[in-house]
Amino acid sequence: MDEVHAAFDAGASDYDAQRRWIIPEIEAFYGAAVWAAAWPGEAPAILDIGAGTGLLSALLLQRYPGASMTLLDNSEKMLEIAKKRFAGRSRVQFLVADYRYEPLPGHYNLITSALSIHHLEREEKYALYRRVFEALTPGGIFVNAEEVKGESAWQQERNFAYWDAFVNKSPLPDEKKPEIIGRRDRLDQIERLSVQMKWLTEIGFVDVDVVYKNRPFAVFTGRK
Repeated sequence: MDEVHAAFDAGASDYDAQRRWIIPEIEAFYGAAVWAAAWPGEAPAILDIGAGTGLLSALLLQRYPGASMTLLDNSEKMLEIAKKRFAGRSRVQFLVADYRYEPLPGHYNLITSALSIHHLEREEKYALYRRVFEALTPGGIFVNAEEVKGESAWQQERNFAYWDAFVNKSPLPDEKKPEIIGRRDRLDQIERLSVQMKWLTEIGFVDVDVVYKNRPFAVFTGRK
């Protein structure tokens, strides 16, 4: 995780600009996450785990302008960019913490995450999902927009070939492309979607479902 932390600190300034050329169908991917975060009130309490520069948080605040939002990340430099994005928003808080181990602060109607939890080891993912469940209010919803492992080695190979082709065709500088693909292969600890959905059900989530999937990118959700 230290290497992950260092990588995201180093790439914080370029993070937002590169997302469109790293994540295929980025609008549909993030749009599905916002759609899945369905709270009946107008001002939910939201925790965004691994919030980074605040991409998902910003979209959620467009949907719920009155929400109280907490952005949690272990990269202080990423959150510094998020602070600039949300300057003047008094209901937005920032917390630098290692969410592998530390308790999630408070209770929330919505807990979300985008492209972060896949950096955790298998046991750490499961433990975090348990803490997410405990931190949700009754009826609260967890939404994870995530990179997932193929259900077979054959499918995983095809998923990554699709992703590699997307990155290699992008207008990113040629010297950046091997770095991005190599960082993925070096830092990501992906898990099968079916396994993670089973975990959520075991922990006590109901209405566990997949609301979006494009090869290795999935948005899945559960409700307390």
